[in-house]
Amino acid sequence: MLQQDLAEILQRMAIDAGLKGIILSVSKVHVAPDLSNARVYVSIFPTKEAGPLLKGIQADKVAIRHELAQRTKNQLRRVPELHFYLDDSLDYIENIEKSLKDGEDPIENPDLLDRRKKS
Repeated sequence: MLQQDLAEILQRMAIDAGLKGIILSVSKVHVAPDLSNARVYVSIFPTKEAGPLLKGIQADKVAIRHELAQRTKNQLRRVPELHFYLDDSLDYIENIEKSLKDGEDPIENPDLLDRRKKS
């Protein structure tokens, strides 16, 4: 429920900000059992716009949390504190596929691919 509502909120905010040609989706939401914190993983395409857009989302997280509270006021007792992270799993998969198509084997030579950051 949180994932769908957050995706709708972020997409509406992107449209209201006049951002054209940007695909924004919420890929995962991990919520603490006591609903105190939620880690929201956002996928942004094109990836060159991801850094500045994620900083803008983090700057507006109070407004996003308020909008989420308005949407879920009858379903949730409390709205979790939102922490936004960039989901780079699609880029990582693309790099693996590119390495395999080029005839290079990332299993035999793991230095071909960048290490993923644990978040």
